[in-house]
Formats: sequence, C-alpha cells, structure tokens
Amino acid sequence: MPRRTLSVPALAAALILPAALAAVLLTACSSGTAGSTAASGTPASPEEPARLSIPSIGVDSALLRLGRNGDGTVQVPPPEKGMAAGWYTGGAVPGEPGAAVVIGHDGTREGRSVFHDLEKVDEGAAVEVRRGDGKVLRFSVTGKETAGKSAFPVQKVYGPTKERVLRLVTCADGPGANGHPGKNLIVYAALTP
Repeated sequence: MPRRTLSVPALAAALILPAALAAVLLTACSSGTAGSTAASGTPASPEEPARLSIPSIGVDSALLRLGRNGDGTVQVPPPEKGMAAGWYTGGAVPGEPGAAVVIGHDGTREGRSVFHDLEKVDEGAAVEVRRGDGKVLRFSVTGKETAGKSAFPVQKVYGPTKERVLRLVTCADGPGANGHPGKNLIVYAALTP
C-alpha cells in the first residue's frame, strides 16, 4: 500500500487550527496572565462601541478595546478594571452584520465585577451599546446558555453570521480545581429595528 503524506500547508493547518480554536475557548475566565497585552479604553473610530448598558441588572460600563494576547487567547479586561466590560475587536462592530462580542468578568479577587448578575438577564431584556459618536444601538436578548470550556460554542459565539447580533460572555459556576471557572455564560442578543 502506498504511503500517504501531507503537504506542508495541509500539515500546518491540521496542527494550527485545533490550537487556534482551543485558544479562543480561553475567554473571560482568567485573571490576566503575564505577558498579556493591555486593553485600551477609548473607541478608535466614531462607529466603535464606547459604553454598554443593561438596565434590568444595573450595568452601565465603559467598553475597553480587547484583542488577542501573544499566545492567541482572547484578551479579557484587566482584573483591576473588573467593573468594565470589553469589546473584542476581532469580531463585528456592534450594529454591523456579524457577531459583536463583549467580554466581562463575573468576579475578580477584588470582588463582584461588571457581569456578576448576567445570569439574571431574561429573554427580551434590553441591551444598549453607545457608539463613540453618541448613537445608541438597542439589542434585545434572544437567549442564553452555559457551556463548559471543552464544549464552548466557538462558531455560535465568534463565527460569521449575516445577522446584526451581540454576544455577552462571562464566567459561570465559580472556580474549579485549577482556581479558574470551568464554564462560560453566554447571552445572545439581536439588534432591534
């Protein structure tokens, strides 16, 4: 039987893709790591989000700009800014087609954080995003789910969509054996006309 070999690009894709997906799973449940890149706090353009409000649970937060760390993981707000949420700049801009992702802590060593009460948000609840130019975009919660790290719905949260949607991501179920929560809470919302 002839021996099958993979081309270098195919082999690289086979090795890198699982690692990249695993890196995306590490979202919103770490307290920051050495070597992480600092999140910035102001919109780079008028269309970018500046604030997030969820009136039903009393959230009114400035939005930090979050990217990726050097190891490929998605940045989270620094623990000392636990009451601030962050917009992941690798996703859609809120209000544009695609999934805009906002990440916030449930709690840090300093105590309660911005998304501490996110599990109390019900379907139909209002979520408002204020852009850098002052325009307010209104979203309505369409659902929520809790997922373990190994079953994180990467495509559903970060994947492409033609809809104008918002994903709010935080930790769930308290710290596990390694000191970090083993689950994420994801709240899904859609832009209202």
